[in-house]
Order: sequence, then C-alpha cells, then structure tokens
Amino acid sequence: MCYGRCARCVGQFLVGPSLLCIAANILLYFPNGESKYASENHLSRFVWFFSGIVGGGILMLLPASVFISLEEEDCCGCCGYHNCGKRCAMLSSVLAAIVGIAGSGYCIIVAALGLAEGPLCLDSSNQWNYTFAGTEGGYLLDSSTWSQCVEPKHIVKWNVTLFSILLALGGIEFILCLIQVINGVLGGICGYHCSHQQVRTL
Repeated sequence: MCYGRCARCVGQFLVGPSLLCIAANILLYFPNGESKYASENHLSRFVWFFSGIVGGGILMLLPASVFISLEEEDCCGCCGYHNCGKRCAMLSSVLAAIVGIAGSGYCIIVAALGLAEGPLCLDSSNQWNYTFAGTEGGYLLDSSTWSQCVEPKHIVKWNVTLFSILLALGGIEFILCLIQVINGVLGGICGYHCSHQQVRTL
C-alpha cells in the first residue's frame, strides 16, 4: 500500500470541507444577508467561537497542506537511509493529524452546543433572548415553534442549517484525520514501499 499517496488523498479531501466550514461560519454572522445583527451583538454566542473559521477551517488547512506534500517528503533521509526518512515523514504526519482532530472536534462541539441552545432572537414579548434554550434541543423536532422568534426572520432555520452543516463537515474532517493517524502510524512502522514497488514494476 502506498501510504504517502493515501496521505495526499486525505489532504486533498480535507481542503473542500475546510473551505466550506469557513464559508458556513461567515454566513452565521449575516442572517438574511444583513450585517446589523452582528454590529448590534444580536447573534448566538456560539457564532463568536469561530468554530468553522478556526476549528474546521484554519486548523484543518494546515494538516491538509502537510498531507498533500507528504508523498514527496523524505525528511532529508535519516543517517543516509532514504526509507528511514520516509518513515520519519509519515510519523510526523500523525502530529499534524492530531491537530486536525482537535480542530474538527472543536468545530463539532461548538456546532452541537449552538444547535442545542438555539438562536438569540427577538421574541413575541419584544425581548432578545435564547427562546429555545430550555428545550434541550427539542425545538429541532418541532418546527411549528420556530415562529416564536420574530426577528431576525427565519433565524431558526438559518442557524439550524448552518450549524448542522458545520457539525456534518466537522465529523467528516474528524474521520479523515483519524484515517491519517492510522495511515501515518502504519507508514512509519511498516515503511514506505511505493518507491520499491514502482522500481519492481519498471
């Protein structure tokens, strides 16, 4: 098995979800495309945790770039032994994967908390509060209660959709980074066999 090529594929697959996480997090700041709610601090507190921008975004692009470049990396060899350098590179990718796991885990946790608490909105009594905070996420299954949020319009659907996207993307990123942890450990222990297999084929 070509461990370096597998790492490269994982890195390439991570780029898309990480960029989507950043986009989803940015959209949370502009309900209905309006910026006034952010300037007035009338957004859910979990929006300000930057889980999609930092956790699912930046902290995921860093390991992705490491994985993508890993196929050509040899750590400059190791005591003159090329394969040793390849194993060193594979093992070092495990550290990058752990950073990715931490970032995706952060994204998942914050998105789940944001979904459970619900949005900050103006209710029928003209008060800004977390209308669904006491439902423990039960409001997610009863869309008929979403009309209790008067302003911003459709804020419940907006938050539920975007936090759900962050939750799903964070889960995908977590799985991919976990795959690279296993791949990196196997590549470090078993050695880097791609070059040998290619030579035998030729």
